[in-house]
Amino acid sequence: MDLFARSWAALRRTVAELPDEDFAQPSGCAGWLVRDLVCHLVIDAQDVLITLVTPAESEPTRDAVTYWEVSGTPPTGDDPLDALVVRLAAAYEEPRLLKFHLDDVGSAAGRAAGLADPGLRVGTRGEVLTAGDYLSAYVLEWTLHHLDLVAHLPDAAQPPAEGLARSREMLEKIAGAAFPASFSDRDALLVGTGRRAPTEAEKAELGELAGKLPFVLG
Repeated sequence: MDLFARSWAALRRTVAELPDEDFAQPSGCAGWLVRDLVCHLVIDAQDVLITLVTPAESEPTRDAVTYWEVSGTPPTGDDPLDALVVRLAAAYEEPRLLKFHLDDVGSAAGRAAGLADPGLRVGTRGEVLTAGDYLSAYVLEWTLHHLDLVAHLPDAAQPPAEGLARSREMLEKIAGAAFPASFSDRDALLVGTGRRAPTEAEKAELGELAGKLPFVLG
């Protein structure tokens, strides 16, 4: 729960500190500018709020790792929902409006997460998780999108080290194998999720795991 709060606060703070011109830069998400990604974060925050007030009575069907749907096909940006985000982001017109909305809804999501009982069962996407597992899954979401946010912004703050480490741990559980110790947590996440291609040297280190990449999470 604490790591959710730290990862989310760091991501929101990085957005708040971006100069306006950075919102027109490409993000690490295919087909999305930084402004599009920030708009997606507003929707993510809304999803957190909705899920935390959607109690479920049945036994959990997923946990923090199995929450994710995994495919081997990276997104192209052509999905209708992805295209909708682009149109919605453009409607904001000014970065300050996106910043305000993210701060407003994002702060509420952070407060709701802090008040949530970790053992509470909640429903989302047709599945049931404990609130603790749901919020733990979102550490990976925040960390990957923080990497996406700063992919082409070298002066922007990187995700917290503890969030990177926890996200790598979850990705390795999803992959069923550990990434080489020579890989930084950041590189393991970028290569593992298809956000960048491994170098030839990295492929050699990855061995059989290289043939299973990428693990595209949705």
